Amino acid sequence: MVGVDGLVRDAVRDDVAAICQFGEVHIRPHYTPLIGAQAADAQVRRWWNEVAIDAAVCAGLVVVAEDDGRLVGVGQRGRDGHDQVIYKLYVEPGLRGGGWGPRLVEALIRQMPSDADRVCVEHFAANVRAGAFYEREGFTRERVEPSASGDPALDVVWRARQLGTGRA
Repeated sequence: MVGVDGLVRDAVRDDVAAICQFGEVHIRPHYTPLIGAQAADAQVRRWWNEVAIDAAVCAGLVVVAEDDGRLVGVGQRGRDGHDQVIYKLYVEPGLRGGGWGPRLVEALIRQMPSDADRVCVEHFAANVRAGAFYEREGFTRERVEPSASGDPALDVVWRARQLGTGRA
């Protein structure tokens, strides 16, 4: 399996530039066929810029996956009201299916407060592959928020996974 010996760890400030570069290289090509070039570009500008990434890293909300010292995946969490939420979870396309995604999810869950009883994720409706991944990881569909643009590809699907008590 690709990536068996790789490392998943909490991001540090020295990772900010590499995380931004990861977004520049991988997010636009990933999202353009799903949601269009304009919306994909907006995702990178809004969520993968140095200010946003630096703030999230400094708040202890980001994990990275490394293989031979090279950043190959990123995960970021946050909150939506009471819920813990995974807002970013990306693995380099050539390494998908190699176990990085589940490892990033588990690293983000380990960062969460011990009293967190569930974790949510959100993804664009057009991102069917993400939906299938989250289903495999135990996330069940809860709701769909229609896009303000009216484009169903941009609808946001919310899923949740219950967290067991006594987790590490």
